[in-house]
Amino acid sequence: MKINEATPGILLAGGLARRMGGGDKPMRSIAGKTILERVIARLEPQCDRLVLNANGDPARFAAYGLPVIADSVTDFPGPLAGILAGLDWVAAHRPDVSWVLSAAADCPFLPRDLVARLHRARAEQNAQAAVAASGGQSHHVIGLWNVALREELRHALVVENVRKVERWAARFSPATVTWPTEPLDPFFNANTAEDLAEAERLAALDGG
Repeated sequence: MKINEATPGILLAGGLARRMGGGDKPMRSIAGKTILERVIARLEPQCDRLVLNANGDPARFAAYGLPVIADSVTDFPGPLAGILAGLDWVAAHRPDVSWVLSAAADCPFLPRDLVARLHRARAEQNAQAAVAASGGQSHHVIGLWNVALREELRHALVVENVRKVERWAARFSPATVTWPTEPLDPFFNANTAEDLAEAERLAALDGG
């Protein structure tokens, strides 16, 4: 089984940011850069291609130069629908690719070895998925998924009404890769105005 495979990344930006008063969380700025800019900078060197999953008018993300895809099933808000949209996009545009990375578009400090370590773990365990963890918590939205799982995921969403990534991923016993939380948790995400203030402090620890 190959470890170093071409891996597109799907950036999940479908949330409504209610705890920030609405709008697109990834468009908020931290130390002079938007969160989305920071996510792209972390993942572009690791991924074969980046695609943004967002609903609504895609023109608001035009400055980033990424394909913007809406959920491929309707009325299923949440990250699982975004992961399925990514799997569907890759199946249609990159049929040679077997694996897709999903990542939350509001995590500005993602690890620079994210894709490599997830691939290594899933290969060693012969798993169909691999997820990131830190601080004793698994972050199922940030994971590596076999494209072959997409019809099972569609069935889970449409027929079984599954909504939580954790619940769906558990069916495949995903490999779990843990990162340290010092000097900062690489999976810190900005959900509130207070989180944005904390992110400014963390950005300084992370080199800006």
